[in-house]
Amino acid sequence: MTDRRKLAAGNWKMNGLGAELSEIEALIASHGAASSELLICPPATLIERMARVAEGSALQIGGQDCHAAASGAHTGDTSAAMLRDAGASHVILGHSERRAGHRESDAAVRAKTEAALAEGLVAVVCVGETLEEREAGRTLEVIASQLDGSVPDAATAETVVIAYEPVWAIGTGKVATTTEITEVHDDIRARLVARFGDEVGNGMRVLYGGSVKPGNAAEIFAVENVDGALVGGASLKAADFGGIIAALDAS
Repeated sequence: MTDRRKLAAGNWKMNGLGAELSEIEALIASHGAASSELLICPPATLIERMARVAEGSALQIGGQDCHAAASGAHTGDTSAAMLRDAGASHVILGHSERRAGHRESDAAVRAKTEAALAEGLVAVVCVGETLEEREAGRTLEVIASQLDGSVPDAATAETVVIAYEPVWAIGTGKVATTTEITEVHDDIRARLVARFGDEVGNGMRVLYGGSVKPGNAAEIFAVENVDGALVGGASLKAADFGGIIAALDAS
């Protein structure tokens, strides 16, 4: 089995002001020596300040989206180069909230991912099915299509992380069963190997996201082919995210 370093990634979404940087200081103090890789993706307004707080620690900082263009007349958007300049090392792309709320297509996500890779950012590419798609028995079909359309051919184990987030479990308190998680993660792994070969396909990390909390993290991390988590609300507080990190380190 390929040795994949586990990753605990936090997505703050549209939450967080300067005062919340104290949570980052607390997280570094309590879990700065974690064996897992640590990442927080705050709103764009906090990236540079959070990167300064995290400087010299193991905590990495990422963006929540980027534009496919390197620069230009795109009011309100942020390029991959701007994220890198602000201190980011990663960027989340294709999150279901972007796909739904901003009507982002797989092609758009792929273009953004290519832009991120060109600037040396690690792309966390999100895939996941809606409740309607799951109930129709289309889960694996939908995710396969998203993987094919959203992940560039140039992706490597070092430059791309896949995050499986069942849309119906994001922020709802619902969590996929370990059987459901196993089915999807095993299928994603098989598809990555088939497309990219054994070394890259087995080396690429696959995270689970969808109401991950300290109380359910250990059970989720016990599932094979779950290499960590993309965490929403529970990443906002150092104590909550710390509990998830501890579970990941112990898995």
